[in-house]
This record gives sequence, structure tokens and C-alpha cells, in this order.
Amino acid sequence: MTLAIDSTVRTATAPALRIGPIDLDVPVVLAPMAGITNTAFRRLCREYGAGLYVSEMITSRALVERNAITMRLIQHHESETTRSIQLYGVDPATIAEAVRIIVAEDRADHIDLNFGCPVPKVTRKGGGAALPWKIGLFADIVDRAVRAAGDVPLTVKMRKGINKDHLTFLDAGRAAEDAGAAAVALHARTASEYYSGHADWNAIGELKQAVTSIPVLGNGDIWSADDAARMMAETGCDGVVVGRGCLGRPWLFGELADALGPSTEELRPRVDATLQFVAQAFRRHAELLVEFFEDEDRGCKDVRKHVAWYFKGYPVGGELRSALARASSLAEIDELLGTLGDAPYPGIGAEGQRGRAGSPKRTALPEGWLDSREVDDGIGDMMRGAEIENSGG
Repeated sequence: MTLAIDSTVRTATAPALRIGPIDLDVPVVLAPMAGITNTAFRRLCREYGAGLYVSEMITSRALVERNAITMRLIQHHESETTRSIQLYGVDPATIAEAVRIIVAEDRADHIDLNFGCPVPKVTRKGGGAALPWKIGLFADIVDRAVRAAGDVPLTVKMRKGINKDHLTFLDAGRAAEDAGAAAVALHARTASEYYSGHADWNAIGELKQAVTSIPVLGNGDIWSADDAARMMAETGCDGVVVGRGCLGRPWLFGELADALGPSTEELRPRVDATLQFVAQAFRRHAELLVEFFEDEDRGCKDVRKHVAWYFKGYPVGGELRSALARASSLAEIDELLGTLGDAPYPGIGAEGQRGRAGSPKRTALPEGWLDSREVDDGIGDMMRGAEIENSGG
């Protein structure tokens, strides 16, 4: 069963966001999240709302080498009418080749480059959020990727920088614009902040002032449609990128469509996320994961990590939560969910922070990384091992 929110017909208007040739009625992008934004989750979010839904991070070298896991991750369901893939890498030639493969084999309508990952195994080799510090390398990667993409729009997602003393977002934003990127997105934290504290929305406004010819998207601390509307109003950004705020709440994209999409006299009401509504969404997610993995046991195991997010704030006891986190079949999930009664939306108890925020930490970097903004031979040799073997993490 498709769990769509009741909707009214919207009037035709100009697109809310244009990324190259792609017109979006709702200026919302699903942020790539490792182990989360697979085909199943993207389809689920799409059933509730609208926007651009991006794949898990794909390692460019693994794609070029046609790693089996990677080739599976870049597949899209036929219902995904705007296909989006995010690439990660550190070598301009390899990234450009990965882009050429995607375009030549018609595997995506949009490509995003990851320069925002703060994970130590990535940054300690100079990748992710560490890479824009080497501004020449960053510009070369974007330039060659844009040229390889041709008519397929290529965008960039990044962070403010490595830490408060080594900010890169303004230089990187201008370089991406000059290289022909179709849009830039900023997660308004540094790598060292990880997901802790509060996102610095002022930085998004600064980037919007600096980058004027392409859309600037904001990311960080969007837990509700109201947050998204406030970010756009306060920063002037052209759209939002939603990550952890939709964990266990795929219907957030419906609320975002109402808050940010084409206006009509009658908008859909805010979702009445009762316990039964949430249970149905969880069940649908499990069903889609089983289809994606083509394996009921694996699909049911994968949905286990979502249990706490879906039922955050709801009167669901620890024993039932634990049982759902052990279920290995859809029938078992159905039986467990069947024991639930109903309960109204719990309000603030179900809102706010989702996922682990962590705490500020020193960013793992290659030795001597911050000594210069250029890549010397020694660092270049080390970076050749930066691309992790498989995608999605």
C-alpha cells in the first residue's frame, strides 16, 4: 500500500528551484546518508512529498572498477523520475571517468560531488570536508567533472571548512561557480563540529551573497517544515537539503511541499502522525527494503536501525521496540505492530534532534595538510589511497 498524504490539486507556477535543466516545484533535496538513502528510502520519501532525492555516497574509484556493491547502489527504481547520484573521490581523473560512465550509460539525471563528509577514515586521507582546503585540487575536480557531465547538471555539497580557523566555504563556493557547477549546498558546520551544536545559518547567508549566478542550498538543523521556511527567509538561500530531520519521518517531505511548494488557496493539512500512521510508515519502509535487497531477512534486518527514529516520543515500550529490532520477516513485523494501539502525535517528544550529534572533535588530517593550500608530491601520493573500497559509507 502506498502511504501518500491526502493532497489538493496545485496550480501551475514557475518552478521553485531550477538546477540546470531540472525544475523542482519544491526546493528540497534529500541529503545523501550512508546506509539510509538507498532506493527503498528514496521511494518512501517520494510517496509522501516532492523534491530531489539523492543516492548514498558512491565512491568514484569503486564505480570505475565496477564494484558489485557500488553498481547495485547506483540503480534506480522506475518510479524515480529524476535520478540523482552523489560521487566521492579525491582524484580529478577518476572522478571525471566516473561521471563519464554515469552519463554514457544514462544512469542519472543529476550528479552531486561530496566535499562534506567529516568521517575520519575519509578526512585523514584528505577527502570529504578536508579536500576544499586544497583549493586548486578542489577547483580541478569540479571543473573536470562538470566538463565530463555535459548536459547533466553537476552540483557540490560541502561544509564550512575544517574548523573555525580553517574555513573554506566561500573560496570553494566561488570556485565551484566559476567551474560551472549548477548549484552549491552548504552544511553549515565545520568538519570538527561533526553534527554537534547548532548549524551556523549565517554562513549560508554569506555564501548566498558570494555566489550569485547559481542556486545556493542550505543544510543543517532542519527538523521541521517551519525550520526550512525560516532558514530560507533568514539566509536568502534558494532551497534546503534535509538529512537527519527525515529519519523516521519520511512524511516530512509532504510537510515541506506544503510549506515551500506552489501556493494554492487550499494546502494539505499538517500530517496527523498518530501512532498507527507511524506504524504503517514503518511497515511500508520494511516492505520496500525487502524489495530492494530481494531478501526478506536482509530487508527486515536493515529496517531495525530505524525503529528508534520512527517511534521517538511515542508510547511504545522497550520490549516491543527490542522485538521490532530483532524481527526477521514481514509477518513477524506485522504481528508486533498489530499489538499496538493508537495514540495521538506526542508533540515535542517526537520532534527535534534525530540521530547522533556527537561532540566536537579534532578532524583527522594527513600530516602537514594545513601547512599549505596546495598539494605537494608527498601528499599527492598519500591521497591515492583515500578512496575507500566500497560505496555507501
